[in-house]
Parts: sequence; C-alpha cells; structure tokens
Amino acid sequence: MQRTLTQLEILSELSGVAEANVNRHLSMAKDWNPHDYVPWDEGRNFATLGGQDYDPSQSRLSDVARAAMITNLLTEDNLPSYHREISENFSMDHAWGHWVGRWTAEENRHGIVMRDYLTVTRAVDPVQLEEFRMIHMGNGVTSEGHVGERIGDQEVDPYARSLLHVVAYVTFQELATRVSHRNTGKACNDPIADKMLQRIAADENLHMIFYRNICQAAIDLAPDQALRAIADILLNFQMPGLGMPDFRRNGVLMAKHGIYDLRQHREEVVMPVLKKWKIFDRNDFGPDGEKAREELAVFVEELDHQATRFEEMRDRSLAREAKKRAAAAS
Repeated sequence: MQRTLTQLEILSELSGVAEANVNRHLSMAKDWNPHDYVPWDEGRNFATLGGQDYDPSQSRLSDVARAAMITNLLTEDNLPSYHREISENFSMDHAWGHWVGRWTAEENRHGIVMRDYLTVTRAVDPVQLEEFRMIHMGNGVTSEGHVGERIGDQEVDPYARSLLHVVAYVTFQELATRVSHRNTGKACNDPIADKMLQRIAADENLHMIFYRNICQAAIDLAPDQALRAIADILLNFQMPGLGMPDFRRNGVLMAKHGIYDLRQHREEVVMPVLKKWKIFDRNDFGPDGEKAREELAVFVEELDHQATRFEEMRDRSLAREAKKRAAAAS
C-alpha cells in the first residue's frame, strides 16, 4: 500500500526534477520584447490629452476575435493570483523559487504586449477593458475555484490546494491557453496580432512542458496520490477566466467559432497529456489510483459524447445564421 506523502516530502523529492527542468526551460526559452509586436505608428491620444476617445467603428476585429482577445488578456491580468497560488505551494526556495520568479516574469510580458496592442490599434473599448480588469483582479482566482465541491457522491477534501493539484491544473491550463491564443491569432485577421499571439503561445507551451514534466515525476513518485489529484482537476476543470465579466457569453462565441471548444479541449489538451503520462498503460497504481483511472476513463468517453453533441448543435446554429444572412442579402 502506498504511503501518502506530505507536501514537504513531495517538494523535497522533486527538487532535483525541478532544477533540471528550470535549466531545460532556460536553455530553450527565447527572450523577446513586447514593444516589438505593437504597431506604435497607429497610436494617437485619447480625449483627455486632446485626442479622440474610442468608438466601436475604430476596431478592425470581428466580434469573435474581440471577445477572445478580451478573455485572453483578462486571464493574463490575473497573474498576481496565479503567482500567489504557485508560490504558496511550490515555496520560494532553490529551483522552485527560481521557477516561480521566471514564470511570473514571462507571463507578465503576455499581458503587457496584448494590452499595448489592443490600446494602440483601438481594437477594444479601453474604458470597459479597465473596468473588467478591476473586477476580475478584485475577484481573484484560487485553486479551490478549479476543483468542484463534489465528485459523484463524494465530497472533495479541501486538500485541493496541494502541490499535486496545482501542478496538475497548470499543466492542462497552460496547454489550453496555448490553444486559445493560437486560434485567437488566426481569428484576428491581422498578421501583427497573429505573430504576437504565436509568440505568446510558444511561451505557454514551454510552461506547459515544465509543469507536465513535474507532474510526470510526481506520478512516478506517488502514483495513487498524483492520479487522484489529476482526476480531481480534470473532472472539474474550469478555465481561469471563470468569473470575469462576460465570460460565459465570450466563451460561447469562442467555442462556436473554433477558438476553444470541447473537442479541442479533449483532443488537443486532455488526451495528449494523459497519453504522455501513459495513464491508461501503467501498472503501478494501487486501489485508489485504479479508482481514479476508472473515473478518468469514464470522463474522457463522456467528454467525447459532449463534444459531438455540441458540434451538432453548433453546425445547426451556424447553418441557420448563414441562411438568414443569405435571405437578407437577396
């Protein structure tokens, strides 16, 4: 029977893995400057400085691209909450602390460049964007918000803020964010925005690899304990934007138009990571791990069914909209 390790024991056992992966990240990460991805020659003053305030007609983005950019930026804006969660669970000592600082600095660049781009190009209402930022950052995000109160008929223990839960969550979240940024860049129909979001997506991918490797080592170290955390996270997964203004409306638009939907969540986020960890091939799980694995098997099958149902409804909705446009144009 596997012994349940304390958080301190897990941190200590995985410190060498953390150091190796910090060094790996530093060898692969590309330094870049936010100002290089902003068309500054398009900028002009707003009314307070004698210019013109924002008008919706100034935006070149579609409704879908605008919703996705706002959602992605507000997600990046909540960095202080993410930093707090990770630093409290990772500690700020040795390689763990080095990673927390490096990761936070790299993530901060994403918010800087996206806000500069959106403000300079007048792609979104800057007043509303600031109002939304204040609300979202005021609400904050904690890992309790990513782990549901119940799984089936069982209460989820408040250990949801453990290192294993946090590492599992950020592994999937970083990959989901990469997909969302990449597809948002394509939807913007602007080569500058596309290049900028490709750069951000590349960062997110490297961050995901760091967390995925730490989680892999945790599975090897404490298989049942780690898999329980993974199951807790996936069965109750929410993007960190949950709770921001207009999140559900924007999320529907993004799903409807291929920015991030259930199929992408399953095929591009959940399954690749589970396969990388060989979750359904391992033979070192005890009773608790086997139970968690069974829950995951049911989950991924149901997610496939949900994605299919959503795609059918989306196709019908898009067909109706196309028919209305055709009728209006004739």
